[in-house]
Amino acid sequence: MRLLHTSDWHVGRTFHGADLLAEQESVLGGLADIVADERIDVVVVAGDIYDRAVPSAEAVQVYERVLVRIREAGAQLVVTPGNHDSAPRLGAIGKFAEAGGLHMRTRIQDIDRPVLLRDDHGEVAVYGIPYLEPEVARHSLGISERGHTGVLTEAMNRVRADLSARQARSVVLAHAFVTGGEACDSERPIAVGGVEQVPGSTFDGVDYVALGHLHGAQELADHLRYSGSPVAYSFSEARQRKSVWLVDIDKGGLAGVERRMLPVPRPLAKLEGLLTDLLADPAHDQFREHYLSVTVTDQVRPVDALRRLQDRFPYAVHMEWQPAGGRNGESLRYSEAVRGRDDLEVACCFVGHARGGEPTERESAWLREALETVTAAESEKER
Repeated sequence: MRLLHTSDWHVGRTFHGADLLAEQESVLGGLADIVADERIDVVVVAGDIYDRAVPSAEAVQVYERVLVRIREAGAQLVVTPGNHDSAPRLGAIGKFAEAGGLHMRTRIQDIDRPVLLRDDHGEVAVYGIPYLEPEVARHSLGISERGHTGVLTEAMNRVRADLSARQARSVVLAHAFVTGGEACDSERPIAVGGVEQVPGSTFDGVDYVALGHLHGAQELADHLRYSGSPVAYSFSEARQRKSVWLVDIDKGGLAGVERRMLPVPRPLAKLEGLLTDLLADPAHDQFREHYLSVTVTDQVRPVDALRRLQDRFPYAVHMEWQPAGGRNGESLRYSEAVRGRDDLEVACCFVGHARGGEPTERESAWLREALETVTAAESEKER
């Protein structure tokens, strides 16, 4: 049997305000081509189908079209929710969907109820562990242990107990932060500090564990892997190669895992330099179609810098100002900054500190006019 392991679709997520639905549908819909070309039997999706608990109608439509394409390509699907999903909403039509080859495992009560698939060698039991919020899950599981390790240990104990009564090979889907995994900027923390992490040994005793939550593809052990997100959701992922895992299960269990790269709908890049150089240097022409994060190093913060960058780079979505050598001047406490100064001087001082350069004559006139308007309004109230 051949499985395709993917996760963290985050359908509906934006990228610094840019709509990604078209790009998400292009990449996710392309999974159907892999299913057909590689003769995939089942696609497993280990959580975070959507980016929000209540997805938009457009996000739901993209998700449905992707599922239809994958199913028409010949694969069944097993899906579990992640920490971004609403498990009840995702699994609302689960019993009806199974008849069409879409198997939802969204309820804690179903942790030890596998999806049973057959090949020439017998059954493959696919267990779906939805994201387990520790305080909620421990009560449902009837345990006193707290934290992610406690609830996932109990979940896996139940999986192993069910598996021991079967003559079946096994696959587990889980949405969790396993110790040794490398995080990036686009994952939502699932706990404070390090208590969200669980040891890899928690998942011992099964042939393959399809992990979700971390957005970079990672191999923690031969049988224990993150597929990562199919699309980049932060500039910390600029160097990642997005992919899926093809998992072969033979008569004896895990036979092999291969990586298949996914297309990049729009590359990510970072640029740094003086605004005039960024706007004029022909070497930067190659980045016109990239999503860009730009660091401007002018000593004085340029006016309307992001708009000017977008005139040349339409997909510049993020800009920071970090003057070369750091900002001039020392930081003052509020009392020191305002001592002996009138309102206009304080306002101009603030502009100079925030931008690295004094306000122009025109800007000073605007500040003076604004302060005079406020003073007049206050005087009118007192009459």
